[in-house]
Amino acid sequence: MNRVSHRRAEAAAGQQVWIAFGGEADQPWLRLLRRGFRHCFAAILDESGWTVLEPLSGRLMVARLPVPAAFDLPGFYRRAGLAVLGPFEPAAARGASAPTLMPFTCVGLCRALLGPGAPFALTPFQLFHALGGESRKKILTRLGEAG
Repeated sequence: MNRVSHRRAEAAAGQQVWIAFGGEADQPWLRLLRRGFRHCFAAILDESGWTVLEPLSGRLMVARLPVPAAFDLPGFYRRAGLAVLGPFEPAAARGASAPTLMPFTCVGLCRALLGPGAPFALTPFQLFHALGGESRKKILTRLGEAG
């Protein structure tokens, strides 16, 4: 018989995690972070559709979107001006010898979804770079050189 945690891990098979970066400063302390990388959140795709996990100031919003699984949510976010990376495979559930001593932030949530192999980052911009994202300036410069 499988334990409850093992059933959850099996149910997670076939999921993809996409991480979106963006945001303006709606809180004064966010102005310390790089513009366009002041917030990040995750969208999870499974065979039934999309679920968005967005840590907001003081609460966690979890929403099952009323769109089909075939809907291009990452493309929608890109057209809205967000930087989107993925897909990533979420980590399997496993026990830990000690709890993580990190504050609950948008970066912490995204790293938790990616699992113990997630790169260390404290800010959304650090996570973006650690996951292989390129800055928009580099992309625009490269496109200008090609044309």
